[in-house]
Amino acid sequence: MIENKTPMIIGSDHAAFPLKEVLKKFIAGQDIPIQDVGTFSESSVNYPEFGIKVARAVSEGEFKRGLLLCGTGIGMSMVANRFPHVRAALCGDIFSAKMSREHNDSNILVLGGRMIGETLAIEIVKTWLETPFAGGRHQTRLDQFDVI
Repeated sequence: MIENKTPMIIGSDHAAFPLKEVLKKFIAGQDIPIQDVGTFSESSVNYPEFGIKVARAVSEGEFKRGLLLCGTGIGMSMVANRFPHVRAALCGDIFSAKMSREHNDSNILVLGGRMIGETLAIEIVKTWLETPFAGGRHQTRLDQFDVI
C-alpha cells in the first residue's frame, strides 16, 4: 500500500506521452497529487525541455519526487542527473525500482515508454512509491554525492 502521499511532478516527451497518461491516472488514483509539466500530445518535442522542468523542481525542493519518461529513458536520465540533489534512476524492472529507493533514495523515477508495457510500468511505479529508503550505511554513501 502506498502510504506516502507526497505530491509528485511528471514529464515526458512525445514517445512516452501515452504511457505518461496511463501512469498519471494510476498515481492520481492513489490519492497522490501530481503536476504534469508536459508534453501534452504525441507531436514531436525536445525531451530536455521536460526533463529540465522536472529535475529543476526536484533539485530546488519544490517537489520531493518526480517521474520522467522518454522513448528509452536514457536521455531523461542524463538530463535529470545533471542537477544537484537529484538521484534519477532509470528502471525497467521491479527489482531495480525497489533497490533504487531502498539503497539509493532515488527521487526521480525514469521509465522508457518504448521499452516497457503499461502493466509493468504501473508495477514499477507502485513499487517505487511503496519502498522506503533504508538509510544507515546507504546514507553514508549518498552523502558523498553532494561533495562532488
